[in-house]
Amino acid sequence: MKTETFSYLPPMTPDQVRKQIHYLLANGWIAGIEFAPPAGISNTYWSWWKLPMFNARTPEEIWAEIEACRAAHPDCYVRLTAYDRSRQAQVMSFVVYRPAA
Repeated sequence: MKTETFSYLPPMTPDQVRKQIHYLLANGWIAGIEFAPPAGISNTYWSWWKLPMFNARTPEEIWAEIEACRAAHPDCYVRLTAYDRSRQAQVMSFVVYRPAA
């Protein structure tokens, strides 16, 4: 199942995800982490993993939360979202973890 634009590409490596996180931070966007069970990924609403990361300054901080969400919900999809304060809109979203089929 295709869930977003990047899902048409081969799965990203952890290093490639970190580069996207760096891009997110370089643009001053706010990171958010969400998760959903396989049956709910086509649903508009995913569950939040904690609150948006307003104070995150490094890719490692965000990566650590992605890994914590993945460990807590190993049977769920996990996605990273980015929010732009000035546009008050979501500007990026992609799945960073897919559970085993």
